[in-house]
Amino acid sequence: MGLYKYLSKLWQNPKKHNLQYRDHLVAWRDEPVLVRVDKPTRVDRARSLGYKAKQGVVVIRARIRKGGRKREATHMGRKPSKAGKVHFSPKQSLQNISEIRVAKKYPNLRVLNSYEVGDDGKHKWYEVILIDTGHPQIFKDKDYAPLCTNKHRGRESRGLTSSAKISRGLKNKGIGAEKLRPSIRAHGRMGK
Repeated sequence: MGLYKYLSKLWQNPKKHNLQYRDHLVAWRDEPVLVRVDKPTRVDRARSLGYKAKQGVVVIRARIRKGGRKREATHMGRKPSKAGKVHFSPKQSLQNISEIRVAKKYPNLRVLNSYEVGDDGKHKWYEVILIDTGHPQIFKDKDYAPLCTNKHRGRESRGLTSSAKISRGLKNKGIGAEKLRPSIRAHGRMGK
C-alpha cells in the first residue's frame, strides 16, 4: 500500500487513530468561520479531488453549524402548530452550503471541490479547494484549463461540484436513477 492509502485508512475513523484530531478541533473552535490554510489537512483526499501544490490553488477551511434550519416565523398574531418552522432540513448538504459561503467570500476564485476534515457536537469543518482562474499557472495547466472558461462560473451554486452531485443523486446509476437526469426538475420536460 502507498502512503495515501494508509492516510485514507486513518481518516476512516480519525477519533480512534488520529491522536491530534481532538487537539485540532479545540484550536479550530476559536478560529474565524473561514480560514485560509497553507496546505490541506487531508492530502490524500485533496489530491483525489484535484488539488495540486502550485501557485493559484488555495485551500480554505470553513466551519458550519450542524443540524436542520428553522424557517421564518409567522407574524400574524397567532402561532399555528402546523406552521412548519422546525424539523426542516435544507435541500443542499452542509458541505455544499459551506462551498457556497466560501465562494461568496472569495468571488475572484472558483470552487473546485471540498472534503470534510472534522466535526464535533455543534459544528462541521470542510476544506474547500479554490483556483485562481486568472493565474498563468492555472490556465496553462491542462487539468485546470477547462475550469477557467465562463461555463464553470458559479459551479458550486449550480450543483456541479462533487459533493453537490452526490446530494442531487447523480452518483447513482441504473435502476432507480432514471428520473434524476438531467436533473430532478428537468426530467420529463425534455423533448417538449
